[in-house]
Amino acid sequence: MLVAGLVAAAACNAPKPQSRFSQKLVVLGFDGMDPRLIEQWMAEGDLPNLKRLARQGGFYRLETTASPESPTSWSSFAIGGNPGRHSIYDFLVHDVKTYMPDVGMVRRELPTFLFNYFPMSRPRIVSLRGGTSFWVTAGKAGVRSSILTVPVTFPPEEVPDGRLLSGLPLPDVRGTIGTFYYFATDLSRYEEGSTEMGGILRRLVFNGNVAKTELTGPVDPIVKAQADGIRAKGASLSEADRLRLAELETKADVRVPIVITWNRQAGTASIDVQGKKVDLAEGQWSTWVPVEFRVNLFVRIHGMAQLLLIKASNELQLYVSPVNWPPDAPLVPISSPASYAGALAGRFGTYRTLGWAEATWPLNEDRIDEKAFMDDLFRAFDDRATIIADEVGAGRSDLVVGVIESTDRVQHMFWRYLDPSHPMYDAAGAAAHGDDIKRVYRRCDQLVGEVLNRIGPDTLVMVLSDHGFHSFRKAVNLNTFLVQEGFLAREGGPVAEQKRDEAFLGGQFWQNVDWSRSRAYSLGLGQIYFNLRGREAQGIVNPGEDYDRLADELSAKLLAFTDPVTGENVVSAVYRKKDVFWGPYLDTAPDLQVGFADGYRVSWQTSLGGSPPGLIYPNMRKWSGDHCSFDYRTIPGALISGRKLVSSDPRIIDLAPTILKYFGVAIPKEIDGKPLF
Repeated sequence: MLVAGLVAAAACNAPKPQSRFSQKLVVLGFDGMDPRLIEQWMAEGDLPNLKRLARQGGFYRLETTASPESPTSWSSFAIGGNPGRHSIYDFLVHDVKTYMPDVGMVRRELPTFLFNYFPMSRPRIVSLRGGTSFWVTAGKAGVRSSILTVPVTFPPEEVPDGRLLSGLPLPDVRGTIGTFYYFATDLSRYEEGSTEMGGILRRLVFNGNVAKTELTGPVDPIVKAQADGIRAKGASLSEADRLRLAELETKADVRVPIVITWNRQAGTASIDVQGKKVDLAEGQWSTWVPVEFRVNLFVRIHGMAQLLLIKASNELQLYVSPVNWPPDAPLVPISSPASYAGALAGRFGTYRTLGWAEATWPLNEDRIDEKAFMDDLFRAFDDRATIIADEVGAGRSDLVVGVIESTDRVQHMFWRYLDPSHPMYDAAGAAAHGDDIKRVYRRCDQLVGEVLNRIGPDTLVMVLSDHGFHSFRKAVNLNTFLVQEGFLAREGGPVAEQKRDEAFLGGQFWQNVDWSRSRAYSLGLGQIYFNLRGREAQGIVNPGEDYDRLADELSAKLLAFTDPVTGENVVSAVYRKKDVFWGPYLDTAPDLQVGFADGYRVSWQTSLGGSPPGLIYPNMRKWSGDHCSFDYRTIPGALISGRKLVSSDPRIIDLAPTILKYFGVAIPKEIDGKPLF
């Protein structure tokens, strides 16, 4: 392994032929940076490097995409086109034949096994993003590039004369965007299990000073293939099939035992993970701990996690991060060339690989506190900033594109401290953490300064964000609205809370929905789909006039939807498919994209297809700021360019043709955007 690592590092650092381009370009992306905050803090002197860059060229609001979600907007950035040209409309996608959701950016293909034991092929992950990235087009013309953690670059594509390190949706070992673990003595039996948006909670019971538990890992691919084969029979399952399926489900997950030894008097604990002991004091984080999930003698899945001993006095509370793929031994390639990720680890040390790198889910579930979240967030930031700054300084690329998403995550969780009208605002919290968003913006500014200090006069720097932010004060059960207005039919009976793992890992979904009487349904973040005959398996809405009447009726109902408490309009715009999307991927586009007004956002349950009681309720979660499901025209990103633009109204789809023109590369006719200089 050492020899292989040295060879890979040498290959990545080998001298390259002299570039034919005298000009160079660095593009830094900070997900979700809000133009209003940038302007305010530049004026107050907190962002001197961004201000310096803006004075060289200009500061602009950057039109985002419909919908204003990171996967959608960064995909449009990559190909220079609207979502109809790349097919990424949301974090989720669904099968119109089963109505079941899945991760919206990739398709997974299981490995095959001989006799349900001997591996015959490796797993395969296929990107669902269409279109051609501008860095591929540029590479074919001889532009050398480094593409670093840009969202929707997993699985990695081959970049001619370049290298790429994947970002979102690179999953954890369970195949999710981040399943955390929380073990505690003060958990009740009723709290155990999966959380709404992606955590596994386990109660600890000590025998003396020792407790035994386990880490739930990936789904056993052999068991999953067997279970899928039984489920494929549909309604014709025999009693033996059902018994076999229940048996398989009990052993679906591969698990790793954990032994915790607690020293109550010292306030410490020793955690044994597969023979590796980690000694922690209260409040202490571990380094990366290797984990091996053993499917059978021939199949081992490697991972790594960090541990935080939250409490070890009168109670014991242990947090374990999502299990990341190790950069030098991922299950499937996470970079291009495949050796690049491991070479970076050899150069800088182990770094997190999970696309959603920050611990938003455990903070939202109140399993870690704000300080732990911020400590972890800055480590995530520095993992990526170190690689980006080094690539700029190396000077081996004509084009460097690097994206950091910590700006997005801190605003999701701490926007409540900027909005005194938010139901989760409190003065004490604002006093302690009201500057945390600004701290992250200042760290971004420091990275911009590092980059500006490492470049020569022939290098242009552009900084952008894909969207801005709004306050998320109230949650809207959009499917419940559809039920009450007669668009979605339910057969009655109680509806259990949907959970994220139900979407990603299978399980009961769309409870009590009667598709034979349902005309529309919502899934994801503000998308509404019609139950269209010929597309959906049980479609009842006819194409043509029937479709258009439904669009008119439902749009009018949504625009008339008001908050019964305040009288405010909940929805500010409704966009029809034909008005905002065009291109080869219209078949998977939502029929309506709802644009919520400031303060209102689609509920978590709606995003998972749920329709719980009630229409609107206060958002009492720490996830207090958002951009998803808002009216995209009210939530622009930002663009700061070291060179003045010819347009005062740039769009995110304009960056790709601008970059290609900068290097003198012909702009493909499929690109919707226009060059900005």
